[in-house]
Amino acid sequence: MIPVSMVGRAVELAELDRAWSTVVAGCRPSPAVTVITGVAGVGKSLLVAAAVEGFIPRPAVILSGAARVHDPAPYDWLAAVLSVRDTSGLDLPPDALAWLAQQPTAPRERYAPGTLLRLAVRTVRLLVGAGPAVLVVEDLHALDPASLNLVVELATAPELPALLVVASRPPADAVAPDLTLRALARLCGVRGAVRQHLGPLGPAEVAEILTQVYDGSAPPGRVSLAVWQRTGGNPYALTELLAVHAGRGPEALAREPLPEHLRMPAPRVAVPPDAELTGREVEVLGCLVAGMSNKQAARALGISVRTVTVHVSNLLRKTGSASRTEAALWAVQHRAPDVGQVRG
Repeated sequence: MIPVSMVGRAVELAELDRAWSTVVAGCRPSPAVTVITGVAGVGKSLLVAAAVEGFIPRPAVILSGAARVHDPAPYDWLAAVLSVRDTSGLDLPPDALAWLAQQPTAPRERYAPGTLLRLAVRTVRLLVGAGPAVLVVEDLHALDPASLNLVVELATAPELPALLVVASRPPADAVAPDLTLRALARLCGVRGAVRQHLGPLGPAEVAEILTQVYDGSAPPGRVSLAVWQRTGGNPYALTELLAVHAGRGPEALAREPLPEHLRMPAPRVAVPPDAELTGREVEVLGCLVAGMSNKQAARALGISVRTVTVHVSNLLRKTGSASRTEAALWAVQHRAPDVGQVRG
């Protein structure tokens, strides 16, 4: 039986496992790269944790870090990695290491940006050693520019025996949307990179989770459908809803008011009047911003890949963009100030 947290994510788990196998086999000249995007609460971190836990053989090294959401600083990702490791044996200039680790005793004068970036890559190389390793970058959308540059450099670092797994919300939710969009584009452009966009769970997957939670007893179809509609298929909202009504029957999930904190925001794209985009083109544009491929957008919107391709072509023409990345960047620059919500 698939664990509750991984219902609907079997394909993504298998892709991550295949990527790891290429690293273990030593048949890559640079790290294997997997980029996972999705809105808040969709299960990116859970997916990464479950995948890494199931890797065979076990990674010799796991380096994981995230941004300081409320007070970002240069090289936050690397500083988070270094904060839980013994760095006394690293062959690096002590002052540079102190600066990269964001130590209070770090000298005020620092190296030139290019030199510091090379030292940051070297630091990761020393930590990885002979590998094989997994490098986990959480919340790329919240990272500082120096960390974004480092992650991109690591993605193409020669002879680095590692799987680089990057998780991010869509660029529209980022601290620096333009920089995040470009970083995601460069990461997804790495040869052999795997791009995954986690969408919401479907009604059948919500029903499967409820069946597991209630000891194999499938709730009535109307209850599963109501829960799916109330949570928008968002795994975090579903988990929290189950926690709020723990010990009660499934009917409570569909009947009781939805707590305020479970009303998950969903970004919308605002379109200038002179752009003259159709409603469907706006939806496809939202998929581009989310980092979806044509196939993923087709699945999300319930239309054919060919139809998505036509809409993308129209979007490039109407927005004056030369690529999907430029069109997504155009959308980010015209982002709506308001957001939609999943309502109870």
